[in-house]
Amino acid sequence: MLSLLKASKAVDSIPPEKVQATYQRYRMQALLSVFLGYLAYYIVRNNFTLSTPYLKENLDLSATQIGMLSSCMLIAYGISKGVMSSLADKANPKVFMACGLILCAIVNVGLGFSTAFWIFAALVVFNGLFQGMGVGPSFITIANWFPRRERGRVGAFWNISHNVGGGVVAPIVGVAFALLGDKHWQTASYIVPACVAVVFSLVVLWLGKGSPRSEGLPALEQMMPEETIKLKNSEPTVAPDNMSAFQIFCTYVLKNKNAWYVSLVDVFVYMVRFGMISWLPIYLLTVKNFSKEQMSVAFLFFEWAAIPSTLLAGWLSDKLFKGRRMPLAIICMAMIFICLIGYWKSDSLFMVTVFAAIVGCLIYVPQFLASVQTMEIVPSFAVGSAVGLRGFMSYIFGATLGTSLFGVMVDQFGWNAGFYLLMGGVLCCIFFCFLSHRGVLALEREREQPENMAVQPQVGTAQ
Repeated sequence: MLSLLKASKAVDSIPPEKVQATYQRYRMQALLSVFLGYLAYYIVRNNFTLSTPYLKENLDLSATQIGMLSSCMLIAYGISKGVMSSLADKANPKVFMACGLILCAIVNVGLGFSTAFWIFAALVVFNGLFQGMGVGPSFITIANWFPRRERGRVGAFWNISHNVGGGVVAPIVGVAFALLGDKHWQTASYIVPACVAVVFSLVVLWLGKGSPRSEGLPALEQMMPEETIKLKNSEPTVAPDNMSAFQIFCTYVLKNKNAWYVSLVDVFVYMVRFGMISWLPIYLLTVKNFSKEQMSVAFLFFEWAAIPSTLLAGWLSDKLFKGRRMPLAIICMAMIFICLIGYWKSDSLFMVTVFAAIVGCLIYVPQFLASVQTMEIVPSFAVGSAVGLRGFMSYIFGATLGTSLFGVMVDQFGWNAGFYLLMGGVLCCIFFCFLSHRGVLALEREREQPENMAVQPQVGTAQ
């Protein structure tokens, strides 16, 4: 099993006259594979949320127990995102992603046959752990096949996969309920999505690609010299075979201040995102006196407004900002700061909905830009490890600040204190965006210096 996950060895070289055509075809296949694969992860993650009314009704679970199950998945996913993304650096990305999907499907089948709370809790934890196998291979694939000047648009396209995946869960489960009836709610909620995920895993294996070298093509750095990673003369541009995933993490990520800056950007983005999305229904119903229908409309706008804004942000960061990601992130966070005040202070139904939609439209942009920046501050063979650090920090710390700490502030000091917390998070995010941008500018200056005059960066920094 473990041998199947290892990075594939290079096949026979593609003839020089076919390199460009083959590269263009393979990279589109690689991108489509991670888009569809990550989309499928959400089908076997968000289906649990749709099943909670049936858990409460048929298995007699309390709201506290259901909340505990959701928390278990969130914590397990945050930890797994750190560990699994690091392990993905030494694996074949398409096999790693497909195996994770199959394991999530197996867990969902188990959920479909379970009736005891503690069995549910154990399976939910396992689902969270296996969910972490999706994000690392996605970023590794993008870093392997797409140059820096295209990663904004490519990353934006991949990033909306979770919006699409989260959106198609309800129709899939809804059709299953229509065909099977409420009596078979476990099959409709868990087993049908599991079968869909298995189909998608086969598509990932069919379409997916390893690195260009493993597919018989020159490395991206050879085809596009501007992608070359600058390290000390003694450091390789390709990970040595004798380096473990943990050694890669320690050498190129843990000691890299730019990796920490971009991770802290994500922490505060997640704090604001979860602070809004987790408390928006309660706030609108109890403080703004929205009806449930009005609250649902505001919630819908908050989630779906992210798709066009993410695609536009990818194009702007590539074209207008010339591949520099953080200036646009700073602009978005500044606008979020203003809209948070409007959302908080306005009593107009229309304006509150508008401000919520604008925050939803903008909050995913710095999150996406931070993910793209992650690929550009470490060597390509350490991308998974950097993504893992960022994912661990954002879920374990960022999500906790936005949910638990926000709740404590509201209970102890009122809703005003909760909004002060979110606005403080916005300001902290802007500060770390600035530090991250400054770090990238320093790396660009190193790259532009003549080879014999270049000042070599410390271990762990890279273009």
